Amino acid sequence: MLRGSFRLFAPILAVALFAVQPAAVFAQDGAAAIDGLSLPGISSFASPRGDEPLATGALGEITLTAQLTDKGSDIGRGLVWRVFRPEAGPDGKLPLVASALGGTSMFQLPPGSYLVHASYGRAGATKRITVGKQGKRESLVLDAGGLKLDAVLSGGVRIPPAKLKFSIFEGDSTSDGERALIIPNVAPNSVVRLNSGTYHVVSTYGSVNAVIRSDIRVEAGKLTEATVEHRAADVTFKLVREAGGEAIADTSWSVLTESGDPLREAVGAFASMVLSEGDYTIIAKNRDRIYQRDFTVVAGRNQDVEVVASEDAAIDPNEGAD
Repeated sequence: MLRGSFRLFAPILAVALFAVQPAAVFAQDGAAAIDGLSLPGISSFASPRGDEPLATGALGEITLTAQLTDKGSDIGRGLVWRVFRPEAGPDGKLPLVASALGGTSMFQLPPGSYLVHASYGRAGATKRITVGKQGKRESLVLDAGGLKLDAVLSGGVRIPPAKLKFSIFEGDSTSDGERALIIPNVAPNSVVRLNSGTYHVVSTYGSVNAVIRSDIRVEAGKLTEATVEHRAADVTFKLVREAGGEAIADTSWSVLTESGDPLREAVGAFASMVLSEGDYTIIAKNRDRIYQRDFTVVAGRNQDVEVVASEDAAIDPNEGAD
């Protein structure tokens, strides 16, 4: 149990149920009471402040607890507590008077009305409380769960974690069809704490066109584990003078889609990239000579594609010019 009034500091990770940065999501309880008020951004920590020192005068004691679900167990650690005065200041924001990090926390505050916000990763809730001279206890229900993401190739082949990332968006799109980004660059098998609801998840394998999108629902008090399947492969290109020969240095590469649209460029003796399954054309340029080859990517089948620097593979650089 934490006691007193604290300045907010960086969250401690690892042994919490789930771990990511905090964000503000209001619970129903107390929502009507705070309609129209402006809370400071949860990612920017303001210093505690008030009209009078909290260590002097008649103080009331209040103990704050939070649960993932109604009637659930108290969260033991990983919470960020922030207590605000309910009247907005000159800047339009609510003054922060106390904060703490941990699980169940105890505050000593002058009697009066306050707004308390509890964040747990990207999940959070806000509630209006009243502090009196007699000690009391208040509880916040976060209505939150966790999301753990991973991806595999066809047949269940594991994808190197360094080549895989996820982005989590709001489930509902705006009038222009866009979705608000909640968390970018989520590593596979990391656990993200979120309020219950449906989220739009984008899984990216490599950095070209191997992208899978899916809608995933997070339930309060539960860990949702989701694995998506990528139909793609890792392809390495090299320009050689003969089949099986050494790669020629100082080569520039361009990958085209089946329809001829440029997809990715690279420079070097070798060019490696992850491509979604399908038909492509690779163009290699070395000095003043240009060569090309058509190839097919099969899902889950990594391959080396050699472009032979022969007259049959050479193309006229002025071909198609007016």
